[in-house]
Amino acid sequence: MIYTSTRQASAPVDAAAAIRAGAAPDGGLYMPAALPSLDIAAFDPAGSLAKTASAILTPFLAGSVLEADVGSMCAGAFDVPLPLVELENASGPVSVLELLHGPTGAFKDFGARFLFRCLDRIADAADPVTVLAATSGDTGGAVGCAAEGRANARAVILFPKGRISAFQEHQLCCWQAPVMALRVDDDFDACQAMVKQAFATPVLSARHGLTSANSISIGRLLPQVSYWAHASLQSQARTDQAAGLIIPSGNLGNALAALIARNLGFPIGPVVLATNANATLSDWARKGVFEPRASIATLANAMDVGAPSNFERLGALPDHAIHAVASISDEQIRATIARWHGETGYIACPHTATGLAAFDGLDTGPRRERPWIIAATAHPYKFADAVEPVIGETVALPDNLAGVLERPARMIDIKADLDALAAALSG
Repeated sequence: MIYTSTRQASAPVDAAAAIRAGAAPDGGLYMPAALPSLDIAAFDPAGSLAKTASAILTPFLAGSVLEADVGSMCAGAFDVPLPLVELENASGPVSVLELLHGPTGAFKDFGARFLFRCLDRIADAADPVTVLAATSGDTGGAVGCAAEGRANARAVILFPKGRISAFQEHQLCCWQAPVMALRVDDDFDACQAMVKQAFATPVLSARHGLTSANSISIGRLLPQVSYWAHASLQSQARTDQAAGLIIPSGNLGNALAALIARNLGFPIGPVVLATNANATLSDWARKGVFEPRASIATLANAMDVGAPSNFERLGALPDHAIHAVASISDEQIRATIARWHGETGYIACPHTATGLAAFDGLDTGPRRERPWIIAATAHPYKFADAVEPVIGETVALPDNLAGVLERPARMIDIKADLDALAAALSG
């Protein structure tokens, strides 16, 4: 499998080189030069997620040093429950795909766990890598957890001061070596800009072996294809229809993974993006013009992205049609959490609530003509300060998050400039 840059100004590389690099030298993002051909009928909806993932990812890693280890990497990375929970709802058939049962309670556990297994095989003690990750909430915790104790890959996490929940901050600052958390005195877009500047500085990038764990990394993105494929097969087995997907979207990685799954032939119907008040994607869908802008803070803070990096990958897919983009306000998020809890008993985090609100906003015909799957992207406990006042009850601490609060947190405060980041990397 060969990977090329979305900007077409870098040499083609194999999977291992694309994963190690993170972004392409020309500033673009790696995508497969062509998608593999899969026999969808050979996949077992009742089988394990790890087996589904291995069958999907093997051709994507073909011809690289990672190919022989795909099965073992998937067995370790995808040993996480993936329930597809049907909700009793009068307005149409809907389920939530709970991507929140990993060790940090967020969908990003799947990609991060697979990515670090790849990096540990690509790098070695004489030539280690530094994973540089900007986070608007959940990526940092997943990256830190996946990196802890790794021999050949350290993680340096940048997050915006005052823009994430208290639990999120503790979670991404509680991991031991080789993990470093940097609290940046600015917003997520500034953190992401610093990461891009570091990658674009050859001396700095070479000195520290920089790579990415954000969804700009093809090694973070491809594993996410697996759970969408798996869920679509399960839904089709239940309903004999291709499900529509509603995906809370910030940097657009999770939605892009779903579109890749659909391009591979898995039974996925229309894809709807649910955004918060950051309106870059909804304005694009309405006006046909992509206009990045500064992000604004919302209750669904992991989606506070004003310049979605993965947008430029859309054009690399033969089928990149998006049915609709819904922009959901904080007021709508609160009302949606309250309504769905009152009517179904389901407790949604603010991000998942944007998906539920987008479902509520579908026209009656599309909403009822097929089953819909909404991504539940994070555990509501991580946002208890926002959720509990709305539902009037305490959100229980789940077993997979119980150990986080017992760990001490440590972080370094830095300014939002490249010199500050360079000093932290060398410190």
